[in-house]
Order: sequence, then C-alpha cells, then structure tokens
Amino acid sequence: MKATIIQSTLEWENKSANLEHITSLIETAAPGSGIVVLPEMFTTGFSMNPALLAETMDGTTVRWMKETASRGGFALCGSIIVQEEDKFYNRLIFVTPEGHMATYDKRHLHSMGGEHTVYSRGNKRVVYGYREFSFNMQVCYDLRFPVWSRNRGDTDVIIYSANWPSVRSNVWKALLVARAIENQCYVIGVNRVGGSPDGTGYTGDSAIIGPRGEMLASLAQGAEGTASAVLSAETLEKYRSDMPIWRDADPFELL
Repeated sequence: MKATIIQSTLEWENKSANLEHITSLIETAAPGSGIVVLPEMFTTGFSMNPALLAETMDGTTVRWMKETASRGGFALCGSIIVQEEDKFYNRLIFVTPEGHMATYDKRHLHSMGGEHTVYSRGNKRVVYGYREFSFNMQVCYDLRFPVWSRNRGDTDVIIYSANWPSVRSNVWKALLVARAIENQCYVIGVNRVGGSPDGTGYTGDSAIIGPRGEMLASLAQGAEGTASAVLSAETLEKYRSDMPIWRDADPFELL
C-alpha cells in the first residue's frame, strides 16, 4: 500500500481556505495512494476556540473527507474539532473510499497548553483494519506515552496526526523512531508547518518510518510538501517472524 503524507501550512481558524489548499496538495500527491494522512486540526490549526469552530460528524469537513476519499480511491485520515452534545473533542477521523469510518478522540490532552480545559479526553483505544493493515490511531501528544501506543498484537501501522511545536522537534523525531522500533510496526507521523498567532512555530519533520526504525520517506524541515512510501504487509510479517521480539514483551496495558 502506498502511504502519502501531507505537510501543510494552516490558515488560522480558516476552514474554507485550509480545505481548498489541502485539496490542491492531495490532487497533486495522492494518485495511486492507499492512504493519505493530514495534520492535527487540519482545518483550523491548534485552536482553543472550539465553541466557534467545532463541527458535527455530518458537517462540512466530514462530508469533504468522504467525498475526497471516494473520488481518490484512498483512505483519508486527519484530526478536526468535533462537538457532541455539550462536549468538544480533538477527533482523528479515518474514512475509507467506500465511506466506512473510524474515529479516535485524543486521550492525552496537553495540560501545559490548556487543552484539557476546553476539550474532553477520549477513553477508547482505536485500531482500525483497512485492506491488509491494522491502523492504530493516535494524535500528537499521545506520542509521548508508549503504553497507550503499544502494539498488543493488533497493530501494523501507528498514525500520529500532529501540531507539534518546533521547539520540541528533536523529541518528535526521536519518539517516532522509538515507537516504530519498540512496536515492530510502521509509523506515520504528520505534522504541520508555519505558525500560530501566539507565536508557536511548526517545522513539520513529517515522516514514514519502517519497523526497524528506518526512514522510508520524510519531508524537509519547515517546508510545505508531500511524500510517499510503500508499506508492505509481507515485509512486515517476515521481519516479525525473523525477529520475534514481541514474544518477550511485558503484558501490561491500559483499558
């Protein structure tokens, strides 16, 4: 399966501009892809104004995701702000070309940035099967918590959709590789570039990493762009068979 990552700039809290721009990037990069992954809060940037920006699951962005996936013949994954009743969620949405959908609400909310004061924490681990792979869905800060990301024998690819600040880019790059190695799986990490009104900068460093920690595709620091790599179920299975580290893993887990 060809996986494509979209490392984009984001217009602050401007949904229509972001959807138009990302559509143009997808049209250029996605042909032949099995999955396309977008950054966290790809329609708004990392905003603490959910009351003004939240959508429902039948709103404009979800409809756009379904239409884009159907038209392109690939799965599409990215996080947006969603409201359900009186709660707001940072929700990662995975849509297949057939219109099937899985959702994951970010569990680890960034308390230092106040995320927990306006968003509700997810409490469900989500692994979704699409074609020959099982995708473990994660958002940004979840990357720092290896137990939550842990492969319990059910994960082939971990997706991290992020708005990860440039001041901690070394952590982002190191942990993406660590999660791939320790879980013997592919890792897809997609981060934005540009900046936010509060002065936070983002350098991207998006990448697709193989189960040995090898770099399969990456994007230049600070530059908008797209990249692709082929994920091989056969190669993954052979590596796990030849190097069955998983047999010696500790059994601890959450939820």
